[in-house]
Amino acid sequence: MSATPGTHMKHEIGQQPAIFADLLAAQEQFAEVAAVIAERRPRFALLAARGSSDHAALYAKYLIEVLLQLPVGLTSPSTTTLYGARPDLTDVLLLTVSQSGGSPDLVAVTESGRASGALTVAVTNTTDSPLASAAELSLNIRAGAEQAVAATKTYSATLLALYLLIDAIRGGRAALARTLPDLAATTLADPADPVEEAVQRYRFAGRMVTTGRGYSLATAHETALKLAETSYLSARSYSGADLLHGPVAAIDAETAVLALCSAGLGGESTREVVEAVHQRGADICAIGSAASKTPAAHRIPVPESAEEIAPILEILPAQQLALGLALARGIDPDNPRGLQKVTKTT
Repeated sequence: MSATPGTHMKHEIGQQPAIFADLLAAQEQFAEVAAVIAERRPRFALLAARGSSDHAALYAKYLIEVLLQLPVGLTSPSTTTLYGARPDLTDVLLLTVSQSGGSPDLVAVTESGRASGALTVAVTNTTDSPLASAAELSLNIRAGAEQAVAATKTYSATLLALYLLIDAIRGGRAALARTLPDLAATTLADPADPVEEAVQRYRFAGRMVTTGRGYSLATAHETALKLAETSYLSARSYSGADLLHGPVAAIDAETAVLALCSAGLGGESTREVVEAVHQRGADICAIGSAASKTPAAHRIPVPESAEEIAPILEILPAQQLALGLALARGIDPDNPRGLQKVTKTT
């Protein structure tokens, strides 16, 4: 337990620019694994994960479908662990994402997938974990030990690791990510006032909705999780498209809406959703490089980047907001009630 509430979370949020630089310097490990995947020519990709890693996997789903033009599915581990399903995974790429590498169900899915013909790749922060041993190939996200229960640096490092892998599969050399360490440092430094203003604005909020589209949907989901686990907020996340298909009826002037609005097609589409929500009187906070173009009561800007790497930057002020809200509400985000660092499901 940290002596001062939030010490670990604050420190680990601040480590992220250096972690990004280290990952970019270790690009060869991604190129080597990517070469094996490209040679096998998978016909389909499956992603297995839980919690924050599941949100990272959703980001990878968009990357694979858009950049590699491969169909992608998200596994349900219980079909393997509870129901004993053993589908034929010949010529399938199975990416299992787990920061700890210690979830028994994810290990079981990986072992089963490998036995059923899949090319299995573990993406983890723990290279000597059961998951890394179960997979044919593994990648180290190189985030270092994380002391806070709520994942911050391991989440963003997982996003970057997945981007580096998928970009390398298509023959890329991470050109769009080269400036990420500097952009991340700017993101963490510049929005200090907007984030603090958002903390004061929403410290007494009873419920929040987060929304985004495209690559940024992963950030919307992860932000809602961070708010729930650190501030005990009733936070729900929706795709902008899904938000208009029913949940919008529950949004009113008492609802705070965090909208991820970065430059690109996803952000443009989200802006249309925000305009509809704005008409219902919701208090909207826009986060992203296109926040200034979005109808909102409050804005947290993020430096512009290529759309496919924007989620790596967008999550940074969202983490700061979760930290600030927890502290303002008298909660230690390093030790949220009822949670442990590693959740083991079977």
